[in-house]
Amino acid sequence: MGAWAIAVHGGAGVDPNLPKERQEEAKRLLTRCLDIGISALRSNLPAIDVVELVVRELETDPLFNSGRGSALTENGTVEMEASIMDGPKRRCGAVSGLTTVKNPVSLARLVMDKTPHSYLAFAGAEEFARKQGVELVDNQYFITEDNVGMLKLAKEANSILFDYRIPTLGTCGGGAALESPIQMNGLPISVYAPETVGCVVVDKEGRCAAATSTGGLMNKMTGRIGDSPLIGSGTYACDLVAVSCTGEGEAIIRSTLAREVAAVMEYKGLNLHEAVDYVIKYRLDEGKAGLIAVSKNGEVACGFNTTGMFRGCATEDGFMEVGVW
Repeated sequence: MGAWAIAVHGGAGVDPNLPKERQEEAKRLLTRCLDIGISALRSNLPAIDVVELVVRELETDPLFNSGRGSALTENGTVEMEASIMDGPKRRCGAVSGLTTVKNPVSLARLVMDKTPHSYLAFAGAEEFARKQGVELVDNQYFITEDNVGMLKLAKEANSILFDYRIPTLGTCGGGAALESPIQMNGLPISVYAPETVGCVVVDKEGRCAAATSTGGLMNKMTGRIGDSPLIGSGTYACDLVAVSCTGEGEAIIRSTLAREVAAVMEYKGLNLHEAVDYVIKYRLDEGKAGLIAVSKNGEVACGFNTTGMFRGCATEDGFMEVGVW
């Protein structure tokens, strides 16, 4: 019997001027999710059940960018995506383009458990959800007043919304501002809303699992798919480690960031902390991102090259930490 460990995140990239009240609200949510996961682990639930349970809670709360509270497309609608992966046999499920499924991570779990496939998207995923009898809601349920306001800002700036990097100088004149130093897929952008959510767990049996869920980018093109549902990029789990990523999706996709953590552990012999530090430093090129990870030995680690990352972790020996910066 080994030792369990859990980590959660609410997105990499935090506005340096984020009000204290919002910081504390985020910490309370992360703490609540950790408590849910800890209770489940103490009840001997397997890792795959725990990550689904925790991410469902994050999807239900509108604070972060997943489920209710998801970022809006250029058309003012929500298109959500999620993935889940069970380490022991590397089973996985993923979904994209969801508009009515209340908890995308649970539909991803059903793709893994109930179909011969690994990934369903858009109309096919919605049809599968109806056949499985999962809870469906109107798209309006996911839309919050805050995100409607953020979309308005993004459209005025004619950009994807990068809320924690928007230039504070030279932005007068409705977006005819300085050329953005931030690029995505080689093209400049000025604003971006991160706050993808994720959870990684290793249980007492040493089984690792990971899950990630998001609404994507604010003002994104309809049909855009990010890293979160892509196995090996935003989510990965094997018999050695589980990883969930967050941040600049296109950079995470190019670097297959989640799988890279496992790869350098397998092929370079790095431990978990060394592996996380290595991929953040050497695999993101100029991209900005973060990740959480657990190993089969009960270790937990996080890494990011952004201003901050909403995160929390706990281990069986009583260690627990929640942080932003």
